[in-house]
Amino acid sequence: MINIGIVGVGHLGEIHLKLILSSKYFNLVGFYETDKKRSSYISNEYNVLCYDNLLAFADLVDAVVISTPTFFHYEIAKFFLEKKIHVFIEKPITTNIKQSNELISIKNKFKLVGQVGHVERFNGAFLEVEKLLNPMFIESHRLSSYPSRGTDVSVVLDLMIHDIDIVLSIVDSKLVNLSANGTKIISNSPDIANARIEFENGCVANLTASRLSLKKMRKMRIFQSDSYISIDFDKSKSEIVNILDYDKKNKYAMIIHNNDGVEKEIKIKTFDNLQVNAIVKEHENFARSIIENKKPKVSFETGRNALELAFKILDEINKK
Repeated sequence: MINIGIVGVGHLGEIHLKLILSSKYFNLVGFYETDKKRSSYISNEYNVLCYDNLLAFADLVDAVVISTPTFFHYEIAKFFLEKKIHVFIEKPITTNIKQSNELISIKNKFKLVGQVGHVERFNGAFLEVEKLLNPMFIESHRLSSYPSRGTDVSVVLDLMIHDIDIVLSIVDSKLVNLSANGTKIISNSPDIANARIEFENGCVANLTASRLSLKKMRKMRIFQSDSYISIDFDKSKSEIVNILDYDKKNKYAMIIHNNDGVEKEIKIKTFDNLQVNAIVKEHENFARSIIENKKPKVSFETGRNALELAFKILDEINKK
């Protein structure tokens, strides 16, 4: 098993800790947390050692999960990478691109695994249709009520970055045009944002994110030449609507006609009950990448690319 530690056991760090305790891949050595009250609670609740010295902690682990506020990601990740320790870091990878590139450089120098926690890549609804996607138009809505945490960054870096990462993973083309709008309501950075992203191959992605919604929504709709695919990340449900040549032998077929009299058949397939624990899947991918010495599904480079586009969106918003 891989000896692993956790840095930061807030809300998300505690989730990582609980799941790693039951992992068949990892042996949890302990955790590091600067909040003494929080560390005492976690240590007693889960019977896990708390370390107050990162140096001693690093000598005992082969890998680490970093789940601290974004501001501390770079410093902590660099510390562990330079000690030749594999790093899983929550999104966004760092607070700026220069920091991301430096972490990538250190990771590559020591041939380590660096993974970023873009958890939606492991959502069952996305995994079910991922290999079928060849999008020409993408529309996403990621809405939530105002959170008690995560407001140290804008809604673009907090919520929209999930969809930015998904879009970049399924559109194999260069960005050619970008427009965006956003506004601050409660926070010191945008709480609502919309971005229109245009790619060289003609694909367009329209992304909306809000943390001031009365209802929760995490949906993406993907339109392509022969089908329409919807993904509900919140309910772990996908739906595929295929448009096919009409088979006249099927008298129960759902038919549409165009102006030229061409008949097409519509077939709808729904995938539900796709609930998987996406964080467990992330952990498995991290472990297998270490064991098999291969690139993880969401690498440092992937996290850097999503962050770079997020910053371009924020730049467009700030121009207004």
